[in-house]
Amino acid sequence: MVEWAMRAPIFVPALTTAEHAALVTALRSSNAFALRRAQILLASNQRAKPAQIAATYGCSDQTVRNVIREFQARGLQVLKQGSTARTDQLPLLDGPKLEVLRELLHRSPRDFDKQSSLWSLALAATVAYEQGLTPYVVSIETIRNALKRLQVSWQRAKHWIISPDPRYETKKTIALADRISAKAGLGSWLPRRVLVE
Repeated sequence: MVEWAMRAPIFVPALTTAEHAALVTALRSSNAFALRRAQILLASNQRAKPAQIAATYGCSDQTVRNVIREFQARGLQVLKQGSTARTDQLPLLDGPKLEVLRELLHRSPRDFDKQSSLWSLALAATVAYEQGLTPYVVSIETIRNALKRLQVSWQRAKHWIISPDPRYETKKTIALADRISAKAGLGSWLPRRVLVE
């Protein structure tokens, strides 16, 4: 026959006057995280058991115990919500992989059998995976963050591709001017003979 051990009720330690005042102030907070924790701690201070507090505030009794233990360890810092992001992982694209990513983006996507001649963040993520830089297709935010570590903005990086055509910059300028003129209804602003050698 298995005997279930009764878990001893846990209570918040005796509050100082300053701690009690801070918790009462937190009851008027617009921050729901601080408000809920203040409610739990003040109820525990009144010797309510975790199960009773959980039933009153719509959480689990384990949550109540966690808040009380955290208060014992950190004091009033328990009212401040910390980041839930993991800090034990290194970025997937770091060190030498960043430099490979930089070199990859200096090439045309067509070099990697893609239909587009322009990079997008999603396309960069796909090619990075296909080239073995990442173990899976990462999010566009991972690529954007990698570029930040390279101290390069995406707007700059997506224009890295350079054509071997010596007249590429002239053609690009004319094409851009034509698009702007067409939107404004002005027609082409440069004669086509500019393109003739």
